[in-house]
This record gives sequence, structure tokens and C-alpha cells, in this order.
Amino acid sequence: MTFHDVRFPVSVAFGSSGGPERRVEVVTLASGREERNALWAGSRRRYDVGLGLRSDDDLHGVIEFFEARGGKLHAFRFRDWLDWKSCPPLAAPTALDQVIGSGDGTATVFALAKTYVSGGQSWRRAIGKPVAGTVQVALDGAPVAPLDHAVDHLTGLVTFTVAPLPGAVISAGFEFDVAVRFDLDQLVFSLADFRAGQVPSIPLVEVLP
Repeated sequence: MTFHDVRFPVSVAFGSSGGPERRVEVVTLASGREERNALWAGSRRRYDVGLGLRSDDDLHGVIEFFEARGGKLHAFRFRDWLDWKSCPPLAAPTALDQVIGSGDGTATVFALAKTYVSGGQSWRRAIGKPVAGTVQVALDGAPVAPLDHAVDHLTGLVTFTVAPLPGAVISAGFEFDVAVRFDLDQLVFSLADFRAGQVPSIPLVEVLP
């Protein structure tokens, strides 16, 4: 399977449903107490884009997109309208949003990431598909000029021309997409049903690196 660097139609994605999924095994003991074990180290996102279809043209666009991706074969970009920035959805990204590393005087490559924090707990999510032209980087709060670093928009890696000094705080702000694939082998549409208000299910699933 390869990745096609093309985004699913954002107008259809805007009406989609879905979000993060975690796999936890829950065992109920004879006492009634539970034992819970995380089967996945992190989360995986699932979406259904059928709810975003609003017209015959939308249907046609999704069919074209499905055929060009070979169904499940090739992954692609998807904008999760509830979680697509290094900051909350209604805010504007800044270079101070997310700490992505600390300099040691040697390392020049750092990976974009977003940290989710609640109640003293946190989870760090690797960001592998930043949006071109949106990544801002800072060292100890000072913006880094574009000539002094490069961003790989297919891996989320930031490469500095000169290694940051030991202890330097590296932060970044960005927009990002999710790498997903179709999670069905056949698109089943009935134009009559669609015009009568019945929405088809078109599931997508995140492709983890």
C-alpha cells in the first residue's frame, strides 16, 4: 500500500462523524471488580463521511476519489474538522503551541507532535501529515527563519540546518491532516434513496505509521 498525497474533499469531510478509538480489554472478576488492560499503546481514528454528502455532485466526487485510490489500496489525507491544528479549532496556530523537543547540540531532526493534556495526564500524538505552508517553528520562543529549517510534509520531520544548542526548547505550530484509507470494498449508492434522505455509510480508518 502507498500513500497518495491528496486530500479527501474537505466539503464532504466537514459533515462527517467519527473520532479517536482506543482498544481496552475489560475483565470482570468474580468479586464484580474490573481489570482493564490497554491493548493499543495509543489511539486510532475512524470516520464515516456519508453524512457529509449533500448533492449528486458530492456523490460523483466520492466515486472518483474511491476509484483513484483503488478502494482500500492507497491511503490519503483527511481533515478532521474537530482536531486539525496544533491549537484548539477556533484559534490560530503559533510557533509556541507544541513543544516537540529539546536541543542537545548534535541532533538536527525533530518530529512534529501534539500533546493532549487533561487532569494531570497526557498523551503525545505523532503528527505525520502536516499541511504545507502552515508549520511555524521556534527556538526558546524565537521564530526560526524558513531558510534555517526544512519540513517534510509526508513524515512530519523538522530538520534544522544547524543543531539547536543544548537545552534549547523547540516548539511548533501547524495544521495537519490524518492519513486514512477507505474501510470498505464497495461503494453502495442508490440515487433514489439518497434523494429521499437516506445517507450511505462510507467508513474511513486511520493508517498508523
